[in-house]
Amino acid sequence: MTDGHGGGSLGADRELLALYDESMRGAPPAPSPGVTYEQDGPLIRAVGGFRGFVFGPRDPGLRGGELDRLIARQRDRFAARGETVEWRTHAHDRPPELAGRLRAAGFAAARSMAVLVGGSEELAARPVPSVSAPPEGVVVRRVSGAGDMRRIAAMEAAVWDMDLGWLADFLIARVEAAPDDAVVLVAEHHQGGREPQVVCAAWMFMWPELNYAGLRGGTTLPAWRGRGLYRALVAERARIAAERGVPHLQVDASDESLPVLRRLGFRTVTTVTQYVWTPPGRPASP
Repeated sequence: MTDGHGGGSLGADRELLALYDESMRGAPPAPSPGVTYEQDGPLIRAVGGFRGFVFGPRDPGLRGGELDRLIARQRDRFAARGETVEWRTHAHDRPPELAGRLRAAGFAAARSMAVLVGGSEELAARPVPSVSAPPEGVVVRRVSGAGDMRRIAAMEAAVWDMDLGWLADFLIARVEAAPDDAVVLVAEHHQGGREPQVVCAAWMFMWPELNYAGLRGGTTLPAWRGRGLYRALVAERARIAAERGVPHLQVDASDESLPVLRRLGFRTVTTVTQYVWTPPGRPASP
């Protein structure tokens, strides 16, 4: 699998997009701890997490007023709970007016990201110098303890300048619920007798029964960017997934990480835009 859009690659891209639609979206896999799923026609709501989510197929099969009523039911369900809800739409989704109808129902477009898919074995086999020779004093390791999760959350909050108090509990619960399938990595800078500093963190959730893993996180302190740490954590997650026999990796990429991931061998299959509804009078949750 290589980047590019020649005649042969278009067929591969279509195959990857079909794989994404069939296995990596729609009905979600096992819920996170504390989250329950509710079915509403073609949609599934995730209720009880740090924010609500709506999952659906490429085409919900409804149009016009029926689609408007389906959207309104999702908004009203979370309005009754006083919670923010996120509905993700993809560039290839139908009907084309879905985004406009979400906006009409009070959902606001947040950021758009590229959706990428890659092969774990290929990515793990690619030479990444920073894996074997990280910057001096930096150690990459897998973590599972509550203290490490809180250090990760503190680093993320400092980088993004927002309240991420939920993140440590979220990661702790995911690892406790599925220690083999939830992988959390840190790159730490060790300096003398001081506590190691988390300079980069990333995690991965594997669903072996669906043959894929989702790469999440991937934040690096500004002073440590450009030193290969992000690439190192991608490669290490690919290695772990390949060892578990999970063949595909999926990631929603920001503009900053997109060129790095494409150089590593990921392919862009579509884009996703977050549409978020927030209860009146409340700040939007991260």
